[in-house]
Amino acid sequence: MNEQRRQILQMLAEGKITADEAGRLIDALEREQPESPQGAAPRPKPRPKYLRVVVVDNSGGEPSRVNVRVPLQLLRAGVRLMTLIPPQALTKVNAELIKSGVPIDLTELKPQHIEELIDQLDEVTVDVDDPDSKVQVFCE
Repeated sequence: MNEQRRQILQMLAEGKITADEAGRLIDALEREQPESPQGAAPRPKPRPKYLRVVVVDNSGGEPSRVNVRVPLQLLRAGVRLMTLIPPQALTKVNAELIKSGVPIDLTELKPQHIEELIDQLDEVTVDVDDPDSKVQVFCE
């Protein structure tokens, strides 16, 4: 119950206003702040299940296509499995990644980071320099 309604009911209980007056005040509050109808509550956005990468080359002849659909659950499971890797092995893997030009520290990757990444994938935009190709990356 909001504060204004509580105050109206308090005044009614103390005898400062009549029941009729309380009803009119509450009606006026409802007109001021209409409540959303039942079932009209905003639904949470469904959780994406797949990361999809589609590439279509329309340069001529038969168009080549790439259509990859990766279950996001695979990413989540991979991050959980990483917790089973011994710290010494992670140190070696990190060193090899850095040596190969991939500056990622796997010891810092946590399940909540993957969820944050997945939440942001809806806004991914990929630009391709080739006017004859179309690339789409999105979650579904």
